[in-house]
Amino acid sequence: MSKKWLGLAAAGTSVAMLLTACGGGGGNESGSGGSDISVDDSAISSVVDESTEQGGTLKYAHSDQFDSLDPGNTYYAANWDFTRYYARTLVTYPQKPGDKGQEPVPDMATDLGEVSDDGLTWTYTLKKGLKFQDGSKITSEDVKYAIARSNFAPEVLNKGPNYFFQLLDAGGYEGPYKDENLDDFKGVTTPDDRTVEFHLKKPFAEFDYLAAMPQTAPVPADADTGDQYQTNVVSSGPYKFESEWTPGQQLNLVRNEEYDPESDPLTRNRPDKVQVQFKQEENDRDKRLINGDLHVDVAGLGVEASARQDILRSEELKANADNPQTGFLLYFAINPNVKPFDKKSCREAILYAADKTAMQGAWGGSIAGDIATNMLPPSIPGYKDIDPYGTKGNKGSKKKTEAALEECGMPDGFSTNISYRSDRDKEKKTAEALQQSLQKYGIKTDLKGYPAGTYTSEQAGSPEFVKREELGIIAYGWGADWPSGYGFMSQIMHGDSIKPAGNSNLSELDDPEVNDLLDEAAVTEEAAGREKIYADVNSLAMESATFLPYLNQKALLYRPESLSNVYFSEAYKMYDYSALGLEQN
Repeated sequence: MSKKWLGLAAAGTSVAMLLTACGGGGGNESGSGGSDISVDDSAISSVVDESTEQGGTLKYAHSDQFDSLDPGNTYYAANWDFTRYYARTLVTYPQKPGDKGQEPVPDMATDLGEVSDDGLTWTYTLKKGLKFQDGSKITSEDVKYAIARSNFAPEVLNKGPNYFFQLLDAGGYEGPYKDENLDDFKGVTTPDDRTVEFHLKKPFAEFDYLAAMPQTAPVPADADTGDQYQTNVVSSGPYKFESEWTPGQQLNLVRNEEYDPESDPLTRNRPDKVQVQFKQEENDRDKRLINGDLHVDVAGLGVEASARQDILRSEELKANADNPQTGFLLYFAINPNVKPFDKKSCREAILYAADKTAMQGAWGGSIAGDIATNMLPPSIPGYKDIDPYGTKGNKGSKKKTEAALEECGMPDGFSTNISYRSDRDKEKKTAEALQQSLQKYGIKTDLKGYPAGTYTSEQAGSPEFVKREELGIIAYGWGADWPSGYGFMSQIMHGDSIKPAGNSNLSELDDPEVNDLLDEAAVTEEAAGREKIYADVNSLAMESATFLPYLNQKALLYRPESLSNVYFSEAYKMYDYSALGLEQN
């Protein structure tokens, strides 16, 4: 999912001040004067305040803006969660907390995919009576068009994942903006109005997870306006845009009268209206959450330091808070195409110099997550507890750093840049902590912040921009697109995932052995065999010295009293937005 999402931080203050301000780094991480840092956590394992009531306006806030509201052109987990209000997919995830919430169920399709004996064709049948917001019939052709535009037209839409492009046997198809004859797209065929057939180059055992991606949400070809489609998406779900939307301005969703809840496995139509306010300052947003003037932070990252302390000092507030393991791994990518990181020893100097304890403290201390030592979260099958660049107390090693700098040919250090997302305070402070770790060894860094809304599409996710601006160290974070090693690693480690824009493989790792292993995993039917492969890929990725993992993230989430049907979704790693409702007075 993010969705891919995250991206990390930078600037420049004293680490000691940082740990005090953020409540981090060992001991009393909460900064709460010794009070218990545990919170209620009810929404992690159960649904809090179940209710059948409908009505009210559900209010979200965003510190920046969505990278895109086009279901076929986005790669943030929060966006994938949010698009379920107006975009139905072939398959979805059930509204259940815990592991059961990760098991795909049919949405627009009558059942999960039927796979051919040779594993090369997956078939889905649409339910009868599905309609767009204008009352027109949703057909298999609309799904085919959605796949064609989202994966085969990178010159227009480049922000989403490219799994379908990599896996479908499309025969050199160049996308609907260059080739308007959709019959030329052989990767998907539609024998009739309700049947969608996906034709693969090779078997892929986890295809049902792809069918749950927002890229399978139907798009009528005559309504497509390319990268501007996000301003007026044609709804197939319970809500529609109230009017044409201007990115960065307030978004209002209202009920779609053509939506049939009887055809939907989910109950996702509780509020009368859904509202998102953008460019909201994070501390003010948190105050409004606690006061009940706002219901949800749509990015799902948790509250900032000030609100965190307020919550952890109050038994009343802790009763409305959850601190789940999000499944997101926070890390810095080290790009070998930016000098001096073309030398492995120079990259290793960064890994040995990093004080992960300070970085954990900058993000918020132990309540914000556990220190990460490799590139697989513990929740992903195939995880092994390895630490190839481990240092005592995770605080860095003077001896190993100096040895790496000597081998690098720069014993006195060097200069580079660190990029981060400027509108996310925790990310900024974490990069500051890394900056201070490095400068002790003569490694000087300038911190460069960019907006979250364009970070992956235009700056950190543009290899050309990265090289031109010499972004040697890139703040990022990642969560699994689905709960497997392939769903976590392929888009950030496979060479075929490197894209000219919207690139998530920020390390630009293109290791033939890693590529071959991931390709092998895709056709391996036995789960145990796949898990061994994922462990091997993880080891090779760490050996490349292009990844600096530092935190297996937790988030401190606050749910106002007025919010109903609240639970943490293991599929999206935040509250399930589709399920939320409001208590009616």
